[in-house]
Amino acid sequence: MATEQRVTYCRICEPLCGLIATVEDGRLQSLRPDPDHPLSRGRACPKGIAFTEVQNDPDRVLYPLRRRADGEFERVGWDEALDDIAARLTAIRDRHGGGAIGQYFGNPVAFGYATALWSGMFVARLGSRHQYSSGSQDINSRFVASKLLYGAASQIPFPDLPRTDFLFMLGANPFVSHGSALRAPRIKDDLTDITRRGGRVVVVDPRRTETARAFEHIAVRPDSDAWLLLSMLQVIFAEGLEDTAAIARQTTGCSTLRGLVAGFPPEATAARTGVPADVVRSLARDFAAAPTAAAYGRTGACLGRHGTLVSFLLDALSIVTGNLDREGGLLMAHAVIPFEELGERTGRLTYGTERSRIGGLPEVISTFPAALMADEINTPGDGQLRALFVTAGNPVLTVPNGPALEKVLGKLDLIVSLDFYVTETNRHAHYVLPATTFLERDDYPYGFAANCPTVFIQSAEPVVGAYGEARNEWEVFDELARRMGLSLFATGPLERLNPVLAWLDRRGVGRLTPRRLMELLLRLGPYGDRFGLRRGGLNPRRLRENPHGIVVADRVPTGVLGKVVRHRGGRVCLAPDEVVAEVHRLGQRHPDDPAYPLLAIGMREMRSQNTWMHNSPTLMKGDRRHRARIHPADAAAAGVTHGGPVRIESPYGAIETEALCTDEMTPGTVAIPHGWGHNGGWRLANRLAGANVNELTSNDSADLERLAGMSVLNGVPVRLVPVG
Repeated sequence: MATEQRVTYCRICEPLCGLIATVEDGRLQSLRPDPDHPLSRGRACPKGIAFTEVQNDPDRVLYPLRRRADGEFERVGWDEALDDIAARLTAIRDRHGGGAIGQYFGNPVAFGYATALWSGMFVARLGSRHQYSSGSQDINSRFVASKLLYGAASQIPFPDLPRTDFLFMLGANPFVSHGSALRAPRIKDDLTDITRRGGRVVVVDPRRTETARAFEHIAVRPDSDAWLLLSMLQVIFAEGLEDTAAIARQTTGCSTLRGLVAGFPPEATAARTGVPADVVRSLARDFAAAPTAAAYGRTGACLGRHGTLVSFLLDALSIVTGNLDREGGLLMAHAVIPFEELGERTGRLTYGTERSRIGGLPEVISTFPAALMADEINTPGDGQLRALFVTAGNPVLTVPNGPALEKVLGKLDLIVSLDFYVTETNRHAHYVLPATTFLERDDYPYGFAANCPTVFIQSAEPVVGAYGEARNEWEVFDELARRMGLSLFATGPLERLNPVLAWLDRRGVGRLTPRRLMELLLRLGPYGDRFGLRRGGLNPRRLRENPHGIVVADRVPTGVLGKVVRHRGGRVCLAPDEVVAEVHRLGQRHPDDPAYPLLAIGMREMRSQNTWMHNSPTLMKGDRRHRARIHPADAAAAGVTHGGPVRIESPYGAIETEALCTDEMTPGTVAIPHGWGHNGGWRLANRLAGANVNELTSNDSADLERLAGMSVLNGVPVRLVPVG
């Protein structure tokens, strides 16, 4: 039997760690860390190694499935499935318009360029505005903050971990997440190195997280981050600690920002944040005085009632202290393949160009808040959602008030899912189509791969052929368009040429694929070979000859702000109208109900990846089960015992789970892991089902964060009720 070792990289999360796949007779046997990968250097997390069990999972969907009238699925052929889907889509489009068809895509699409490109093009070609994603439960507020600050949604500055003297982290737990919106495969080493060289790492979080235990921890009340950051900025301005030269050179609107923060001295916000005024003053002074410093926040910072404002203020803290676009501070995203730059230049990475039919919330990069889907399905009228593609996502478990969405899915005329599994969402689908894993497809990095202190590029070829009849998602969308007689490129002024373009496409004349597009961008990009005009430049052949990847430069360039900021004059805007208005609205919707005396937050777990890796025996071994972290004093006050059942109630719903009483929690705060609550086609996950924390949250448009339409998943008012 032939056994081979094939080089690849993980595409579960941002670090993109190098992997070696052992393949025997075309089947994956194991995965291990790649010791020759220049960035991860022999490191990979448990999820990456356990992906072997996802690849070979007996519960994996390997053939097209069609739901029968009795609710069970039956196997069908691809041609039969695609013909029926195309015919039904055409009928819906003819009767109700393309605006009746939508898509929800999940987190894995952020790590597969081809699916991201072609699925979006397909829905746009149909003429639909109904695009939804996991981003409104994750990072869209960060995109909006970047759009307001830099005029570029894709420009997310990231900390220069190898060179910073002071790292301020808010709502981030990289010992578990491995770094989010940041590529740092050895982030535990990077953080430890900061303190070894005499620097500081300060973690602000309601919970003493795995990361906080290793460094300095400041406990804060849930969803009070905006007040804390405003107070830090107030101290910096009031005491003259700002870098006036950097502010004058890089920004506009600083005087307005100074006026905004003036009303938030630490003494005025201490009751809200739970952080003593003297601690805030010391923190602000130390951050401003450090030789270099960087402020970084992630999901904990993004998922409160003012998530966009918090992301904005985090960057503002680095900006006004002279730590933007400099070594040791915040670095600007720098891509080897200028995929996002193309999106910015062509006006595709938009914000607020349209408003949602329900709630009037702004689009973020052409997507609307996923929390609105249930109401968009259920509310009659022009633009009512009638058909839905679900691509690599499980919104019944990930959007607020998932039961409301599940209840109305049966009203859709058509649901098509592309996935590895039958999930809690797509068990209601008319078709479940088998998708390839990242080990069965080629890839080039995009998105957050540009958020790395080292300029690095790696491509990947399939390490195994597609199991069963799995297909690349982009090919499914491409084929559906062809069967509907549509050219994906016949948009705008070219729409009138659709018959010609579709005819050429059917015959393969000049056909553009996602790979051809990425390779074109690679060769024309800042480090490309320009088709032979630049000696030593990058091209696909050179990447294939270096499967472990290529370090293009040891450090990303600095001093680039004028080139990447898209506001007039290349200057950062510190006083956009949206932010000014949001500061004036602070506190309007924050709960203060004695019937719900505690505040709930979400939390990541080392051996979980959102909703889709709980079917791995390796990741679920031991005492894995769903448990809410509760401070012992809060548990005692409610009559709840450690290890016993607990009912957690909010104004919007209730769940039952197990209580884990621990002093890692700030009194008054309950932390509940997300991604559980299984009842799909995955047997192990179902046995250890757990509870869905998002059943405690609201999907009402009036309850969403205003600037990005984010789901409010932190600071949820709750109470504890003993069970039995």
